[in-house]
Amino acid sequence: MGRRVAITGVGLCTPLGIGTEATWEGLVGARSAVGEISSYDPSTLRTQLGAEIGEFKPRDYVEHRRSLRTMTRHDVLTLVAAVLAMQDAMLEPADDVDGRAAAFAAGGKETSVPDELTDVALEARDEDGVVDTARFGEIAMRGVPPLFFLQGLQGAALHYLSEAFSMRGSNTYFAGTAEAGLHAIGRGYRAVRRGEADLALAGGGDAPVNWWNMAKIDALGMTTRRNDLGAAACRPFDRDRDGTVLGEGGAFLVLEELEAARARGAHVYGEIVGYGAASDVGRYVTPDPQGRPIVQAMRAALREAGASPDDVAYVATHGSGTRLGDASEAAALRTLSNGAAPLASSVKPATGHLMAAAGALNAAVVALAADRGQLPPTLNLEAVDTGCDGIEWVTGATHEARVPLGLALARGVEGQVVALAMRGV
Repeated sequence: MGRRVAITGVGLCTPLGIGTEATWEGLVGARSAVGEISSYDPSTLRTQLGAEIGEFKPRDYVEHRRSLRTMTRHDVLTLVAAVLAMQDAMLEPADDVDGRAAAFAAGGKETSVPDELTDVALEARDEDGVVDTARFGEIAMRGVPPLFFLQGLQGAALHYLSEAFSMRGSNTYFAGTAEAGLHAIGRGYRAVRRGEADLALAGGGDAPVNWWNMAKIDALGMTTRRNDLGAAACRPFDRDRDGTVLGEGGAFLVLEELEAARARGAHVYGEIVGYGAASDVGRYVTPDPQGRPIVQAMRAALREAGASPDDVAYVATHGSGTRLGDASEAAALRTLSNGAAPLASSVKPATGHLMAAAGALNAAVVALAADRGQLPPTLNLEAVDTGCDGIEWVTGATHEARVPLGLALARGVEGQVVALAMRGV
């Protein structure tokens, strides 16, 4: 038997608000932050919709302010969510001389701010408008700021977390989409459970509502075309769904050994009891129609938890609003429950798809639902599609219910699936 792992801190930085209370109030209040993108002109994209975080001051959260010069927005949102989680757990930065504090972070950053490269590319065009690569290299050497390359380090967010909280223990950066943030939390759970660490800060942050990331996801056909619907465009499991809407933000949890957390008087949101993962070996963005990898991941998490499908009271679904993805996820839930489906919902119509932070957000949603007895609704789910029926969807308004055991799900674009099981305490 491993040690018991408690959730003692929740940090959320989402388009619904900065801070866990602001985000939770938006979720249970059935409010959506999805709207027309305002940070740049999205008119060339399939969708002009996104969920953006309004103006806020990173300096209010980042103690090492010189580091802000080398941070991208991905890094800032990651660190802000982590700081909020540590504050919620009532933990102050302390030098981890024994290496017992672990940090596990996820993100979708691929490069620094790409605008500086596009400016160079435009200047390097020949008279026919074609980029001269030799000239591009010459201009880049003198035209790209030195900090560009430092800002572009993919796992930089992990460094900023370790620096901010003097964490010297186990650490890993997970690059990916929704699965990455939930993998980070699962890895934190394993580190504390196995005695590798006494405390783990785990989660993810992402800023995919920029033109670089939007163009990529747009080209994959994952986003909605229903710009006319505004906040109602993201419609998980609805018969009129046609794609997702991206959002930006971060979600982190603080994990501790349960008895130690109680001894110091920490508030315990819940206990992580199982972690499972699987992979869909089909094509990109074309999942197994029956959702077999999802079933496999959920069963693995429940097996580790020593629980059965009948014990599951609530599932925070991936529910991105894509045609194939939602149908396969619903099929997986039906297979797992064998006719006794648990309550389930998706928060993406409210926050947007936070990509690498989406799975971590789902973990936070289950923890908060277990702690407060409230299940946030799936917005815009008005007519359940025939392929998504047989599930007890939470719609319309927040549902009051106990969550003795819940599951958080996340799926990656390349077919990775993660499930995390949590118990209320």
